[in-house]
Amino acid sequence: MKPLVVLVLGLWMPVVSFAQKTYTVGFETRSFADDARRNYENTGPRPLETVIWYPAAEGSVASVPSEPDSPVKGMFVIEPNAPRALLPAGSRRFPLILLSHGSSSLAYSLGWLGWFLASHGYIVAGVNHHGNTAAEPKMLPQGLMLEWERPRDLSVLIDKMLADPKFGPRIDRARIGAAGHSAGGATVIEIAGGTPDAAGFCSSHPGDANCNLPPIFQQWIADYNRIKDTDPVIQDSLRRQHLSRRDPRVKAVFAMAPAIGFAFSEENLRSIHVPVFIAAGAGDVVVDPKTNAERYARFIPGAQLKIFPGAANHFIFSTLCKPAGERALDSCHSDPGVDRGQIHLQTEDLALSFFQKNLKAN
Repeated sequence: MKPLVVLVLGLWMPVVSFAQKTYTVGFETRSFADDARRNYENTGPRPLETVIWYPAAEGSVASVPSEPDSPVKGMFVIEPNAPRALLPAGSRRFPLILLSHGSSSLAYSLGWLGWFLASHGYIVAGVNHHGNTAAEPKMLPQGLMLEWERPRDLSVLIDKMLADPKFGPRIDRARIGAAGHSAGGATVIEIAGGTPDAAGFCSSHPGDANCNLPPIFQQWIADYNRIKDTDPVIQDSLRRQHLSRRDPRVKAVFAMAPAIGFAFSEENLRSIHVPVFIAAGAGDVVVDPKTNAERYARFIPGAQLKIFPGAANHFIFSTLCKPAGERALDSCHSDPGVDRGQIHLQTEDLALSFFQKNLKAN
């Protein structure tokens, strides 16, 4: 039987809107670590710095948090939250959603989605992927090249969240999902069962953006190649390269502009049996939908695909920007006719509907 692919082009027509917030959103951070893996400097365990959005108890008071001094202060929209609020009274358990950010980004970039899902009764945990995140002082070439460590981060994050004294007892262990953007989109597809192997693609697709990376990425690749044969942490990671990334606890994944679609074989993608929803922009020149989002949707059985039309680009799934960010940051730029806020609203509804359908309570 041919796999079902739902392709929506042009006018978006929601069946139902979930715009009404039902919970005040609580917010906390955790400095988790994976003792089974070393950090790339080989000075300690692999860090799993995590931000958490969650339903807060009735009466919790939310406000827009003050921003620390940084080069990007005042550039991004920040949702109001109630820091360290209690969870709602009672014994109700909430589904858990993991967030995986794009290459060189950070968990806060998906805070708009985390906040929205938390307001509708989900505990949402986003991890900063070590070596490949703007949350750390510098990017490391290992963070880009050892991409199979990313889905492992999500699996360990599940362990840590379930063991957390505040959140663990309130998580419904049978209702765990994941969402990601760009490299994070590929990460959540890996945790659903995908295993990439990029050999041979670029020789036959030399014009694809995946094969013409920006100079900074090319520099990271060169730096990695210089140290890969002697670095003990890299050597340890390489032994895990071909292991399955599948975590059976994850029951559904939502991938936004997922990258490296070319690296997954048709056979491998057809072996995925977890519900998958894929969203992308038709105007994405960073991660071409034809060799990424559309390829995933074509071969993953039952996958759904939403293509935002026109000039919607790769960064429509990043956080909303204030005017200062729009002036200063390329990732904040949208072409005329593209309303990132409206695309966020539509994506929120798609994600919530998808997770409500596929993470049903027993």
